[in-house]
Amino acid sequence: MIELRELAPRDAAALVGIYSGQAVKYLPRAPMDAAEARHYVRDAMAAAAHIPRTLYVLGLDVDGDLLGVVKLHCDRPVAAISYILRTDAWGRGHATEGVRQILSLAFEHLGLPEVRAKHHPANSASGRVLLKAGFTPTGERAGLMTYSTRPSFQHPRSTTWPSLSFSPSRPSTC
Repeated sequence: MIELRELAPRDAAALVGIYSGQAVKYLPRAPMDAAEARHYVRDAMAAAAHIPRTLYVLGLDVDGDLLGVVKLHCDRPVAAISYILRTDAWGRGHATEGVRQILSLAFEHLGLPEVRAKHHPANSASGRVLLKAGFTPTGERAGLMTYSTRPSFQHPRSTTWPSLSFSPSRPSTC
């Protein structure tokens, strides 16, 4: 079962595997090392505790195995999502389901009017994830393909709130 959950200190080693190799090819960053992973978890936990909450950094967990990270950024004029998946988990629908679940949080719980996303033009798989999750292409900006979605779109999803293993009930500025 796929679930989104808060990150914990035990996830640092898995993050090194997620933010590595081909998974960071189209990102403006280098692979993550162990020290950065520990810092990343601390930052994610601090964001979860911040009131009001402006950033959701959630682990994409499949049957106890952390396969990726899905984020909802509420610290900008229009909320945005981002995601990354460990390369050995590509092509199985996990990223699409993670995006669908974060959209459920954004629209059904937080009541956001719109969510945006972007990807590198050479990363067509990421574009397919966004399309399958209900996003519409909006063009190109700063060399990246841009997308948007609104709650009026009937987002396809197989699992939503029962698979979210965190409490989204805290105040948020989203």
